[in-house]
Amino acid sequence: MGEGIVREVLAAGIKASRLASAIDIGEIVLYLFCFCGPEFWGVPVSLKWGRMRHSFYVRFGRDIFPMRLELSRAWQSERGRISGRRASAEKFAAQRQSPACESRIASIMALQRIRDPLHNLVEFKDNELERTLWRVLQARPFQRLRRIKQLGFSDLVYPGASHSRFAHSVGVFFTARQLMEVVRNYRARSESRERIALAAALIHDLGHGPFSHAFETVGKRLGLKLADHEHVSDLLIKDGEVAEILNAMGSGFAVDVSDMIKKDGHATVHNAVVSSQFDADRLDYMRRDRLMTGTEHAAIDFNWLIANLEIASLPTGVDEHQTGSVETFVIGPKAVHAAEGYILGLFQLYPTVYFHKATRGAEKIFCELLVRVVDLARNGLAAKTGLPERHPLIRFALDPESLDIVLCLDDTVIWGALALMSDADDPLVSQFAVRLRDRKLYKCFDIRARISHEFDPDIVGTPERVAKIETCCARVNAKLTEWANAQPGDIPRILIDEAKRSPYKDAVGARGPIETINVRTDGGSLVDLKQRSRVVANLADFMLLRVYHDRGDQEACKTIGAIIDQEVQACR
Repeated sequence: MGEGIVREVLAAGIKASRLASAIDIGEIVLYLFCFCGPEFWGVPVSLKWGRMRHSFYVRFGRDIFPMRLELSRAWQSERGRISGRRASAEKFAAQRQSPACESRIASIMALQRIRDPLHNLVEFKDNELERTLWRVLQARPFQRLRRIKQLGFSDLVYPGASHSRFAHSVGVFFTARQLMEVVRNYRARSESRERIALAAALIHDLGHGPFSHAFETVGKRLGLKLADHEHVSDLLIKDGEVAEILNAMGSGFAVDVSDMIKKDGHATVHNAVVSSQFDADRLDYMRRDRLMTGTEHAAIDFNWLIANLEIASLPTGVDEHQTGSVETFVIGPKAVHAAEGYILGLFQLYPTVYFHKATRGAEKIFCELLVRVVDLARNGLAAKTGLPERHPLIRFALDPESLDIVLCLDDTVIWGALALMSDADDPLVSQFAVRLRDRKLYKCFDIRARISHEFDPDIVGTPERVAKIETCCARVNAKLTEWANAQPGDIPRILIDEAKRSPYKDAVGARGPIETINVRTDGGSLVDLKQRSRVVANLADFMLLRVYHDRGDQEACKTIGAIIDQEVQACR
């Protein structure tokens, strides 16, 4: 009933204001307190929060004011006092129609803010979209990202690299807003597409599993659909808690967001914010990963890149047959060197961070461990894993199509399970659990580095030398795989790691024009960055071939050396 008094004052005094649609009584009291001034102070209001009555504090801008909700059982006697104040409240309401007062009201709205190590304050503004996205942040699937590290096992090498997918996703959203300003500078505003792109930027990583890409490797070996983060993201966005929140923006909004992430449907320039050479994802993780690892290389001139981004329409088609066009980001002629640094920075992160030998070695052990646990559980031998039958890993192994079980999996579940698995009856599970827990990794031998030194010691990189290196690496890989498969026992004596990363794909190697970087020349034409930069044009693919073995296994170490020597001689 005290609540009714406040609503009566609100309706009479500020009925013309958009605050009249406020639902939360606490917010109504806040608005009256802030804007009605002395006319409202002293009005007895009685509110119940559950079964208790409290005093509380309200925030006004950056200041905090104590506000006492005085308790009054005789609230009926205050109606006369309230009626007497209505005239003053009505006059005050009329004053609030000015633009200056609207700005004041906007500044008063309670902003949701996140303190971020890269972007400082990430604010979620008081509009329909960002209120909705803030609700998405509170949903279970998104909160799960707090417990999944962005760089997996990289903190075994870089202790500071413990940042989460949650932090990265918030950073991508912040960066997407910056990119959206570029879009607005060059194209007429499309509010619907902007909303879809900003939502897609925030939740693009929703489906990642524990240790991210290493978990996907396990899924590929075992045929687990729900280990694919893109597939899981699609399911979480289209159905369930996140979909329900998103569809408050309009029927089908969740599907539109999912389609943009998957690159389905008609593409506009807003798609480039989510997926392109200059997308918000890459612009955030490059800077965030560099910051959190502490590495000094891979720096990019972000502000200059953003200042020199433009929008252009590029042709699409096969070979020389144009089938249409797509709008995407291009760079102005003054930012060519910044674009070079951007490509080089991304390229440097791979050998130094993402493909670091210790990180990859931990991923190899993790994969073997999880594959073994799933195999044992599927064969009715879950007890040998050391895990209880209701453990999320065992439940996932037995029911890999359950999305709810997938949501129970994160990095902390794996780390917590290591203590149990270290006492497992199965020797592989127990030994590899201990290795991960105590960072007792296999020793790395860099096969490609050794073979490259044999065939190209002065790093000339002629086609003939490169071809010999590739041939020899392939032969060594085949021989080591054959030897490993012939070894008795369940514990692998060696683990082979092979990977390749291209620093930049031109129009020939890319999947479309949005995957390339185009530069606007002084004459106004658009050319691929490779044509403007000798640095980028001469970058070679980064490739690795490594083998890991137990430090105490001298026989395996000698076998690796012998096979390499034998194949080097055969390829000369």
